Amino acid sequence: MPDEPDAPPSPEAPRVPRRHRRAILRVIIVAELVIAMVTAATVVFAYHQIDSGITAGESIDHQVKRPKPVLDTSELNILVMGSDTRDCEGCKIDTESGEGGSDTTILIHVADGRQSAYGISIPRDTLVDRPDCANGSETVPGATDVQWNEAFALGGPECTVAQLEATTGIYVDSYVTLNFAGFKGMVDAVHGVEVCIPEPIDDEKAHIHFDAGTQTLDGDRALQYVRQRHSTANSDLGRMKRQQAFIASMIAKVKSAGTLARPDRLYNFARALTGSIETSPDLASAGKLVKLAMSLNGADLQHIKFVTAPTTDFPVGDPHWGRLQLTPEADQLWKRVIDDDPLGSFGKGAVSGSNPSGSKEEAAANGLCA
Repeated sequence: MPDEPDAPPSPEAPRVPRRHRRAILRVIIVAELVIAMVTAATVVFAYHQIDSGITAGESIDHQVKRPKPVLDTSELNILVMGSDTRDCEGCKIDTESGEGGSDTTILIHVADGRQSAYGISIPRDTLVDRPDCANGSETVPGATDVQWNEAFALGGPECTVAQLEATTGIYVDSYVTLNFAGFKGMVDAVHGVEVCIPEPIDDEKAHIHFDAGTQTLDGDRALQYVRQRHSTANSDLGRMKRQQAFIASMIAKVKSAGTLARPDRLYNFARALTGSIETSPDLASAGKLVKLAMSLNGADLQHIKFVTAPTTDFPVGDPHWGRLQLTPEADQLWKRVIDDDPLGSFGKGAVSGSNPSGSKEEAAANGLCA
């Protein structure tokens, strides 16, 4: 059946003047930085009224120096984090309590010229060495062989940025965090996102169930889909791939004519994030986000890809068995980011805005339709 026609806006709904519509179309590109999927996700703000809903976090205490000055079209690295806190309205979607850790971490690298971008997901169970990091006026002491998402739980996004810089040598220009409520609101604002589920999902532990087939998910169901991990192979790694695929599908939906031609939907998309995000101070206003969005306007779906940092399991019997460790190939990937190089062989079969499932092999391994 075709979608029900949208109800006319209520008298209280804001009316968008025609002269603002072109600006709104440019702003929507910022959705490509969302992650959140998941992942965490990011931000599309078209109206100055929404400024009050953007929380400015602490400034980044950098562990490395930026290799060259930043210009309006130079490369950028933006760390997108999704918080697993359940203290927001409608966020208790499973039987887990959440500890305020970073449920999703994606480093978005925007290439010089702002025509292409790729995202690198870092598994939350990866063990790394965390440096000392600032948390407001306090210092969180460093530690060795700690789980990746512990940094967020102890010191918030600033500690996660410090950890990424120390681990990879990559300079992070900005960060964005998003909670579950913001993610759900974005999905509902674009009237759902289409996914293809190859086999039924029955996650008895989290009480999450899906039929097989192509279907459009609303915000609640979308959050269940990207969060569930008990019923499919690869647990957290498989979940990350589904999050990447969902983000790619949402980007395609946001950039579709059905959304771009509807200022009311764009406004609702922006409003959904109010009170749900925190950014580094350099992005904490609608004007700054609009400027960033306009610089990214030339990127297309084919040139937006998502990959996962190379990791491997610790061997059975190792004290860290059950967690992940970065492989030597990870250093090669970090160098590609630092040098502003494309993904190269790392991008083979990658999820993208134009191919949300990635290659047939990747899709089959991660519970996605080929």
